[in-house]
Amino acid sequence: MEKKKLHIKTYGCQMNVYDSSRMEDIVLPLGYEITENDAEADLLILNTCHIREKASEKVFSELGRIKKKKLDKGGDMIIAVAGCVAQAQGEEIMKRSPWVNMVFGPQSYHKLPEMIAKTMRKVDGKGVLNTDFPEEIKFDHMPKPRVEGKAAFLAVQEGCDKFCTYCVVPYTRGAEYSRSTQAIMDEAQHLVDNGVMEITLLGQNVNNWHGVGKHGREENLGELIHKLAEIKDLKRIRYVTSYPSEMTQDLIDAHGNIEKLMPYLHLPIQSGSNKILKAMNRNHTVEEYLNIFESLRNVRHDIALSGDFIVGFPGESEQDFQDTLGVVKKVGYASAYSFTYSPRPGTPASVLPKQVNDQIKAERLSILQQAISESQQTFNDNLVGKTLSVLMESTGRRDGQLVGRSPYMQAVHCLMDESYMNQLVNLKIISASKFSLEGELVI
Repeated sequence: MEKKKLHIKTYGCQMNVYDSSRMEDIVLPLGYEITENDAEADLLILNTCHIREKASEKVFSELGRIKKKKLDKGGDMIIAVAGCVAQAQGEEIMKRSPWVNMVFGPQSYHKLPEMIAKTMRKVDGKGVLNTDFPEEIKFDHMPKPRVEGKAAFLAVQEGCDKFCTYCVVPYTRGAEYSRSTQAIMDEAQHLVDNGVMEITLLGQNVNNWHGVGKHGREENLGELIHKLAEIKDLKRIRYVTSYPSEMTQDLIDAHGNIEKLMPYLHLPIQSGSNKILKAMNRNHTVEEYLNIFESLRNVRHDIALSGDFIVGFPGESEQDFQDTLGVVKKVGYASAYSFTYSPRPGTPASVLPKQVNDQIKAERLSILQQAISESQQTFNDNLVGKTLSVLMESTGRRDGQLVGRSPYMQAVHCLMDESYMNQLVNLKIISASKFSLEGELVI
């Protein structure tokens, strides 16, 4: 019997990448195989993100394009919209795009077999809408993850209770939930047993993970990382995304005590102005953020930060913006993401006074991105001449070239034999660009 085709298009964050992978784990045993060609898909899922500007309209535009492909197949294509846009605007999607068969949020995809069966039976002749926050925990109803490659994501925490005034995550992902220590350790061991060397722990506020350990005692992320580090063949540990006020001393100390914990931390600040941070409801100050950075540097001198910045938040003055540039200079980011503020319906910031002019936003973003670019280039230049451990993961564009990732997440290119693929190798960095490094093998 010929297998049906599955195509998932993923937007946004690493958690969405993880979710798409887990959807594949659930759907493939139902008689599907993955296709990269969306036109031949029998089941096409858009796993959406609500963070980017005009995210909803981009989804509707994509659905219009997909509608034609569904008609070209004689209507024989199941179209699903998943993720945060689905959670926020499920009924609107069904209303505006009635050819969509399934709409479900991030907490409901473990029910995919049931939703697919209902769609194929054409029960009630209506699309399936599943955007409730279920009482059961989805992680308890999913199969063991498939393993592809030497690096893997492992979700340990989901949801957010912070309610930053610009953000929709608490409304689309729900309240914070931490998986138990044992569940995480079991999944990590499964990944390592199947060849994984690097695990990235995922969560919207991953450093506020407080899972239940032995005897019902809550444990923190520092304790969890210590336990993961004891897994013999696990070579690298990362975690993302962190919230500044949740950087406990235990976790900071782990960066100094655990060699397997990579010296690279994504720690968003969003603005360099205390006035703006307060308006964002970030619950930390610039000074507290910089103190965390210094504490991290004290325990591990080679640690580097990446970050997130929003420019043009309501009420942001020129001085507020200059203060943000000052933080970029003080920290010396290895990389950072930056965006202009765009209102999200239903969020408190969307109705704040003193909305910043779009032209000013664009000008400030350009200046900020130039500062980040210079910081990134300086950081990479300072690695030239140093030897880094690199996990080789793919072939490069040039013949005989492999590409891997450094401890700081840069791509590192090296001319070397393919026998080094999927191995950790020591490379001496001989040149650097803004986005990548070039190395030579250290024998």
